[in-house]
Amino acid sequence: MITETPDAAEQTAAPARFDTLALAPKLLQAIQDAGYETMTPIQAKAIPVVLAGRDVMGAAQTGTGKTAAFSLPLLQKMLAHENASASPARHPVRALVLAPTRELADQVANNVKTYARHSQLRVACVFGGIDMAPQTAQLKRGVEVLIATPGRLLDHIQAKNCQLNQVEYVVLDEADRMLDIGFLPDLQRILAFLPKKRQTLLFSATFSPEIKRLAQSYLQDPLLVEVARPNATASTVEQRFYSVSEDDKRAAVRQILRERSLAQAIVFVNSKLGAARLARSFERDGLNTAALHGDKSQDERLKALDAFKRGEVDLLVATDVAARGLDIADLPAVFNFDIPFNAEDYVHRIGRTGRAGASGLAVSLVTRDDSRLVGDIEKLIRRKIDLEPLELDDERPRRRRMEESGSGAPPRSERPPAREPREYRDAREPRRSPAATARDPFFDRPYEADPNATPVWERAEAAPAAPTRSTLSRFIKPRRKVAALLGGKTTG
Repeated sequence: MITETPDAAEQTAAPARFDTLALAPKLLQAIQDAGYETMTPIQAKAIPVVLAGRDVMGAAQTGTGKTAAFSLPLLQKMLAHENASASPARHPVRALVLAPTRELADQVANNVKTYARHSQLRVACVFGGIDMAPQTAQLKRGVEVLIATPGRLLDHIQAKNCQLNQVEYVVLDEADRMLDIGFLPDLQRILAFLPKKRQTLLFSATFSPEIKRLAQSYLQDPLLVEVARPNATASTVEQRFYSVSEDDKRAAVRQILRERSLAQAIVFVNSKLGAARLARSFERDGLNTAALHGDKSQDERLKALDAFKRGEVDLLVATDVAARGLDIADLPAVFNFDIPFNAEDYVHRIGRTGRAGASGLAVSLVTRDDSRLVGDIEKLIRRKIDLEPLELDDERPRRRRMEESGSGAPPRSERPPAREPREYRDAREPRRSPAATARDPFFDRPYEADPNATPVWERAEAAPAAPTRSTLSRFIKPRRKVAALLGGKTTG
């Protein structure tokens, strides 16, 4: 593998312009319409190499324009096949871009459509969570550039909605996640449908040594293009780490938003349930909040993200599905409400702010249980992290964890005072006599037996019943019954 890294002279040189590249006027016009003039370092390094037909592993910080770095040269090479024919056979899939998340796939597709707007090349995007019928109809009409997530692409392949036997270019966006253990089986199945002779590009912000060794099995004589130190964070992002307790995190976010006058922010958490609960809590605090996590439908996720981009939502509480590739213009800040379990996710999270040379703020709220996770981040970014104390000025009465969870119990300061012990109350207050009640003399008399009453066991026998046929003689008299308590004996 050949490695190409920038030297000091190249880093200090003036940025190159797009019109210096060997790109078609159609693409240069689309770039100009998008407002781009100069290239980022990864674009200046990778575009000429991709145009030369080499396999590339591109490593650069988030927000540096990696999408344009691979899409512009691929579109340039496919312009030789563009045509206005309505036949699907004239529009086979020639470039396949795989992305790990639905949001990233949708964003890449929008960027590619922007660059190809003046050409006859067709672009389609397929991902899960929505109906397959519209995607199937689009694939049946023919597309040259297909952006997809692995799972949904396999669904279309099994349904025979698309053929990949003419693919010439393959791009793995966010390659470290694509080659993760969860995506590797799907990726191997997809690559088995592709021609052996192809150009393969891998782009990501983080490349571990294990991922580099694994990626070499898919690339032929790749050129590693690194425009910054591996796993480095953007220098335009201000990173702050505050030591707080778990119960003070929400108040800390509100206070920093207020002190810094931040209009919008993304708040990252580690779990889907935690994202939903935290979003509802911020809503109760008066902040316009939306949640973005894997349990929401794709339509809900796209609507929440679109509302956030339009500025209709103040806080976007999200899991790591929003940590990779999402390009939100002028996002002022991100919060790590939970420290990520994977240190590389920290680099991707804070990369949502400070994009395209703009400044940004990344705040991480650290508890005593996060020391190991913070240590992993220090090793990855090769920087000593200093924890800062954060004094909260929230005047609300502090509540116990049970009360914060919504049990309905009033704060301790609002509870009525505890009653004094009985002996002190009795010594201070005069004893009250019980209220007089009505009495009945009949019920107060003791029991008196009636001397004239006949004992129950000596009462006269009931009138003889009608004579019945019996085996006893009429001259035999029945024995007198005597109570057993008075010494009598029972007769059988």
